[in-house]
Amino acid sequence: MRDFIKREFVRIIKAKYPETEIIAGVATGAIAHAALVAQELNLPLVYVRPNPKQHGLENLIEGVINPGQRAVVVEDLISTGKSSLKAVEALEKAGAHVEGMVAIFTYGFPVAEENFKNSGCELTTLGNYNVLVDLALKSGYIKEKDVNTLRKWREDPGKWRGDE
Repeated sequence: MRDFIKREFVRIIKAKYPETEIIAGVATGAIAHAALVAQELNLPLVYVRPNPKQHGLENLIEGVINPGQRAVVVEDLISTGKSSLKAVEALEKAGAHVEGMVAIFTYGFPVAEENFKNSGCELTTLGNYNVLVDLALKSGYIKEKDVNTLRKWREDPGKWRGDE
């Protein structure tokens, strides 16, 4: 699976963002994937913490960013998109030009779609919740009667109740 993720991220970056100069991983789940992609593309790697380190240099970003460098952000999971877009903001504040973001999976929550739309950051994912549900049904992992419940949860997980 790791090789598939690396290969697909590399393919997407070469196709959509051929002028990429730096790969940025979002801490902590995406750092390993970002490192593999950066190595494959022979590009520098940085990573972005959700908050500045509490000691030492108190860095939010680890690694060197030169002003104007074109960056692609690597993320593992998109739920609301807020933490991912916080990383984009930090990179841009540090002088990078973020070309876009690649992620392994998104729930496709409307709030995330709206957050990315408002940010202007293009998001490309390898998988999403609707496809996952469809494949789970097709493989027999879930039953047809489960699909409606799963789709209702995705509409508003914060308000969803399991007895619906």
